[in-house]
Amino acid sequence: MENSAAMRYLITGTAGFIGSHLAARLLQQGHNVLGIDGMTAYYDVGLKEARHTWLAKFEGFRPYRVLLSELGSIATEIEAFGPEVVLHLAAQPSVRYSIENPRAYIDGNIAGSLDLLEMCRRLRPRHLLIASTSAVYAGGADVPLAETAATDWPLSIYAASKKSMEILAHSYSHLWDIPTTVLRFFTAYGPWGRPDMALSRFVENILADRPIDIYNHGKLQRDFTYIDDIVEGTLRLCEQVPPRQYRQISPADTKSRTAPYRIVNVGGGQPTELLEFIDEIERALGMKARRNYLELQPGDVLRTDASTELLETLTGFRPATPIAIGIGRFVKWYREYHQV
Repeated sequence: MENSAAMRYLITGTAGFIGSHLAARLLQQGHNVLGIDGMTAYYDVGLKEARHTWLAKFEGFRPYRVLLSELGSIATEIEAFGPEVVLHLAAQPSVRYSIENPRAYIDGNIAGSLDLLEMCRRLRPRHLLIASTSAVYAGGADVPLAETAATDWPLSIYAASKKSMEILAHSYSHLWDIPTTVLRFFTAYGPWGRPDMALSRFVENILADRPIDIYNHGKLQRDFTYIDDIVEGTLRLCEQVPPRQYRQISPADTKSRTAPYRIVNVGGGQPTELLEFIDEIERALGMKARRNYLELQPGDVLRTDASTELLETLTGFRPATPIAIGIGRFVKWYREYHQV
């Protein structure tokens, strides 16, 4: 999906997992990226800095190390850059950590998003895309999880903060005519993945011959979505700017009646049993895991399974990378990066 002319993208969270991959793809295509990241210490800052080093080899990358609450300090630079598309990926992640430290989610995911929305109110980009999460469905929506399902009963502070961000973005879209697409990502994995995610923790512990914790005795299913598929779906959606007038393209469409605003799942709709996921890790490593079976954690859900109907209707694309391939690529990267 090469572009004939270079465009200007502002991405928050370029030192993060998904943000770095999105930035890399755009830079490879010859676009210009202004990257913002606060380099917070929730996990290894060295990994975040390494991602920015990876991106720095591209001439079109302009990074700024600032928190969203500090956007005013680089307002002149952002305005001079003149972003046509804004991708808001910076966030405080993790369901479990949100239970321990809820304030970080109010400050990062709600207040931080407000600062970003205020910036967009002034800049008026052609399209604003905001990263949300499948965790908003955790209150009992039927599977496959469709964007039209009710999401009013979040089970974690993380999910509540992301749902709040979605609602806030709709208000800004309506009041200030900002074309906005909310991206509900399903469990992303792949090279450069976060060390707190299950795949990283499993690989690290298996290589060190330490037990891996398996919650709900492995009776969980996740719609694992490979990072390249996340990137492809997101960049295709960049081109699908929600119109100002109300017009549904299908019964699955979430186009707002009152704003140029839409919500779209970015997932494959192919849930994998957690135990099958672990089996694939063992095959890729050529090692067996020592398994420690535990009860379900607070805030966890039993199954995620994306409805892909709207994504496919809008873009003609559906994530389909098999987990054996995705895990194999992650293990190869992990061994090279950590030299193990």
